[in-house]
Amino acid sequence: MRFFLFLFLIAMQLTACSQKTARPAANKSDNKDIKVGGSCEGCEAIYESPIPFAQLDYVDTLPSFYMPGPKLDITGTIYKSDGKTPAAGVILYVYHTDQQGIYPKKADEKGWAQRHGYLRGWVKTNAQGQYRFLTTVPASYPNSTNQKHIHPTIKEPGKSEYWIDEYVFSDDPLLPEAERNRPNPVGGKGVLTTVMKDGMLRASRDIILGLDVRDYR
Repeated sequence: MRFFLFLFLIAMQLTACSQKTARPAANKSDNKDIKVGGSCEGCEAIYESPIPFAQLDYVDTLPSFYMPGPKLDITGTIYKSDGKTPAAGVILYVYHTDQQGIYPKKADEKGWAQRHGYLRGWVKTNAQGQYRFLTTVPASYPNSTNQKHIHPTIKEPGKSEYWIDEYVFSDDPLLPEAERNRPNPVGGKGVLTTVMKDGMLRASRDIILGLDVRDYR
């Protein structure tokens, strides 16, 4: 009898441990989502967040913030398609190059991190539609005339993930005038004007869901 009681207690302990260490369900797309944005290579990287979407904060600090380079604080509000109503619960995924203009790897990357590198982050807008991420100003690709930029992907409830225009920098000499003054920027204008404050560059960009996004409805 004591032997069976011992086995029962061991089983209970193992069950409790497994519940404590169980990993949350992975983020995944919903087959019921409305497909918008057209072709979007790499957009599925948004689901690789190490934190479940339900637990994401509206603020994220990318690993690059702790590395050498000009510190950058980007804030903004994401609005619904009317351009006025704050959109809560929207996921924003960003990634960019390091100070050498490459997407750095740690050699253990999986999925899209093999191409995007590890300087990436995820936020979810709060009830006021606000988001914020802290990082460094990226560099242009080596030996190129490509402007420095930050790649963003959006995932809003009920719709598939899609690209919006990149974050670019108004003081970048490599930024073409055509890019600086695009007539129909996707998601709203992505050209950042940075201001130095308290030892950090700060900029703001608001985003309008669906603005000039293909097949948006």
